[in-house]
Amino acid sequence: MTVEYGQFDRGRGMNYWQYDPVLQHEVERTYPGDRGWAEERFDEFGDIVGRVVAPNSDTIDEHGPELHRYDRFGGRINEIEYHPAQFENERLVYGAGCVADSFRTPPDRDAPASMLHHLAMDYLLAYADVGLTCPVAMTAGVALVLERFDGGRDGPLSDFYDRLTTREYDDLLQGAMFLTERQGGSDVGATETVAERTDDGWRLTGEKWFCSNVDSGAILTLARTPDAPDGTDGLSLFLVPGTKPDGDRDVLVRRLKDKLGTVSVPTGEVEFRGTDAYLVGELESGFRYMSEMLNLERIANAFASCGLIGRALLESKIRAANREAFGNPIDRYPLMRRDLVEMAVAHEAATAFTFDAGRAFDRYHRGDDEAFALMRLLVPIAKSRTGSMAVDVASYAMEIHGGNGYVNDFVTNRLLRDAQVLPIWEGTSNILSLDVLRALAREEAHEPAMALIRDRLNGVEHDDFADLVATTRDELDDLRDALVTLATADEEYAQLHAKELAEYVFDVYTAALLLSEADGELAAGNERKELVARQFIADAFGRSDARGIPSGDTLSLDAFEKIVRFA
Repeated sequence: MTVEYGQFDRGRGMNYWQYDPVLQHEVERTYPGDRGWAEERFDEFGDIVGRVVAPNSDTIDEHGPELHRYDRFGGRINEIEYHPAQFENERLVYGAGCVADSFRTPPDRDAPASMLHHLAMDYLLAYADVGLTCPVAMTAGVALVLERFDGGRDGPLSDFYDRLTTREYDDLLQGAMFLTERQGGSDVGATETVAERTDDGWRLTGEKWFCSNVDSGAILTLARTPDAPDGTDGLSLFLVPGTKPDGDRDVLVRRLKDKLGTVSVPTGEVEFRGTDAYLVGELESGFRYMSEMLNLERIANAFASCGLIGRALLESKIRAANREAFGNPIDRYPLMRRDLVEMAVAHEAATAFTFDAGRAFDRYHRGDDEAFALMRLLVPIAKSRTGSMAVDVASYAMEIHGGNGYVNDFVTNRLLRDAQVLPIWEGTSNILSLDVLRALAREEAHEPAMALIRDRLNGVEHDDFADLVATTRDELDDLRDALVTLATADEEYAQLHAKELAEYVFDVYTAALLLSEADGELAAGNERKELVARQFIADAFGRSDARGIPSGDTLSLDAFEKIVRFA
């Protein structure tokens, strides 16, 4: 099909699933089990997000949550007030099974859906509101930890698990993860929150500095018992209900952060003052347990980044098809065509890599231990690279709108503000790059990744790809040399180049992945993916003389209709 973007005046009031063939392709490629059921679900959810959640999210951005510390009689109440549109969005999203479908058997199936299903719904939700993807992903994350380490519906915290995974909004408990402390930041081992045992449970005392979904009812947090060792080895994991049996809040919110974006999710500073808590699993295993949730939050962050890129690209295509300059729509001009092609290829590359990372996570979650090493490498790279790509694409989408894109009346303003948190949530690019080094050293995570890249390149059959395969093989050899260099270098040198290594893995892995997909598509008579792969490899590995100006390359112009408009 050819998508006529000039028929729209903005990127809402439409079904996002139906206008994202890239997502449709990835679901077809990677979705395990009953794809027909999933596609129906995504079609319904894409319509809800595009027609109701998206306009509500614009309203919420102007009327964000407000903290009320006292009632009219001066009594402390510590409550957060929301715009009614927030409740409608949450009711629709949770009611659609965005969390529940992956933990409870949906009414029209005989088993729960995969975690990949939850992540794909996060992707669609990010078209409307990255802020809302945060509590949705954390609710799934808390449920995942309880399922894995507390027995789920059969464990001692089963009441919390049941309410985290319900489709009934009135019964729902939303989840949260309070990790950051002012003195520690990313150094979780510096946690100072203290947990003390009492006759009827545990009490926590301490502060947390950057807490999103701050008033949730199922908070996972790390604390140290008085006799525990220093560092991450001494941390235990606790679930904090957030409210006392009488309904009063049991977590003091000092203030809400005055954030740049993601207005819909309240983020604040909190204090535990003898706050009730439940131990999750065994003492001093908290960091290992929390790492399970952190992996989910990171890959969810990457899916949200891809969804935001998709929305920014959609808004850009619509604007470029409608805005006239010098007698023509601006998408007729070579520079704009080149920009839209590069944005579209970035979206497709990010989405392909992220779905592969999500698939590795899902395999590990289902008990495939062989997927662990691959997941440990792909997830932090996906989170790091897609977060920065989301900022870049959202920024250029604003530029395509000109001055209009810079003001609040147009959604590109919010997209860029929301995108800025994606490289920060769940670990900055530096933290993630160091995590990649740990995955290489501890799990030898490069081995399954390199084998997968080689297999994909070896499986490419069409002669049309010979030059692209040769280029990617050369880069694979260079990547292997880079891995050997850092494996034998001193720690300081390895850290110095960790970020470049992570980005290099992304480029080589994605090139092989796109070529493998393109080979299959060409066999079916569709050359579009070949053009995407060719453009990506040129952008990632091109070393043309004089910046390619004398080369005569016109790929962006020649491929525009197929790459951008899916002709």
